[in-house]
Amino acid sequence: MTDEYEKHTGQNHRGTNASSPYPASRLAPEIELVNLAKEISQADAVVNTRVSAKLNVIANQIKQLQAEAKKVLEDACSDQQLHRAQCNFQKIPGQIYHLYQKQQDQTYFSRLSPDDWQGKPPHEFLGSYRLENDMSWTASDKLEQIDSVDDLVKQVLQDKGL
Repeated sequence: MTDEYEKHTGQNHRGTNASSPYPASRLAPEIELVNLAKEISQADAVVNTRVSAKLNVIANQIKQLQAEAKKVLEDACSDQQLHRAQCNFQKIPGQIYHLYQKQQDQTYFSRLSPDDWQGKPPHEFLGSYRLENDMSWTASDKLEQIDSVDDLVKQVLQDKGL
């Protein structure tokens, strides 16, 4: 009978009340399986929300990278087409060249701008481009923007002593 008495008086648990597997006092909340399942469900919902938010950030980054990759490929195709234009002189990086079209698929570079032709070039004018040091081409209407970024980078490097 002593064993039965100890079983019901809580003498089997020897730790603190906080580690008790059952309520340590009558005022303590009951620990039920339903409450535990509810806590697990709430934790799962919070974890799923956090994971979904992180995956959305990654998905947006993937979309931005895909758009950047598409732009890089388009720029490369454009640069290749410009390099295939007929040119009867040596191209020098940093110089601006003017692209004209003789016939449907025949383009050529000239050092003469439409203004040099007094506004009446012999062939259709397609645009002016600067050959960059990396052998890419920059359209003349984007030169100011590119140059301002380059100037900013140079200034930062000078400020850092590089």
